[in-house]
Amino acid sequence: MILENIDNGKAFDWGKTSSDYAKYRDIYPREFYEYILNLGLCRDGQKVLDIGTGTGVLPRNMYGFGAKWTATDIAENQIIQAKQLAKEAGMDIDFFTVKAEEISFPDNTFDVITACQCIWYFNHDITAPNFASMLKPGGKFLILYMGWLPYEDPVAGKSEEIILRINPNWNAHGDTVHPVWVPDQYLQYFDLLSQEEFRVDIPFTREGWHGRMRACRGVGASMTQEQLEQWNSEHMEMLEKEAAEEFLVKHYVSIAQLQVKK
Repeated sequence: MILENIDNGKAFDWGKTSSDYAKYRDIYPREFYEYILNLGLCRDGQKVLDIGTGTGVLPRNMYGFGAKWTATDIAENQIIQAKQLAKEAGMDIDFFTVKAEEISFPDNTFDVITACQCIWYFNHDITAPNFASMLKPGGKFLILYMGWLPYEDPVAGKSEEIILRINPNWNAHGDTVHPVWVPDQYLQYFDLLSQEEFRVDIPFTREGWHGRMRACRGVGASMTQEQLEQWNSEHMEMLEKEAAEEFLVKHYVSIAQLQVKK
């Protein structure tokens, strides 16, 4: 995928990170899922469509709350991993490889649509009206995000420094607590019901944080093999010096809840 506003137009491919993604990016805390449930969403027989599902982290973790999940991703390798993980867990989730702009279901199909860690990759002129049409009257659209805080957490900050030294085009750095982006196009079709941020500390081992960072866009999805080998060496050396075997990384969660206009 190449987008002008992402990493100065440098290509990235989530499929290159799928094995790491499946192993290391299932890290959302209990508070993340409880927030969604407390909104009354993704539960109790609702039909939910998860866009940009990756390896199916959101539907697999929320499967037990009774919603019927359909999930899509642009990267075939991500969907292969998602199907395998769901099968191993005995979960009936429908996974499809398709671009967000090409998703097609009949009008009034879903109660909820979720987009987790992916809103900035869509062509919103296409997806905003399409998402609204696929939702039932009163249907909800959740934009979900969780990010580390490099200016508050020294390990996260040093991890970013290493990525930028090897891949200076990566522009997903320097995050601070702020509302998740709601592109203007969605406000033509949806009302913004709520928007909230809260802090969470996420536990990692050295291996777990190393794998989680390798599975990010600036590393595994976009580096050459030579760059990746350099990053692996420098990042693990940094962790051995700066981090205990088990440690916490400061993150924050940001969630926007939208509802189809009447």
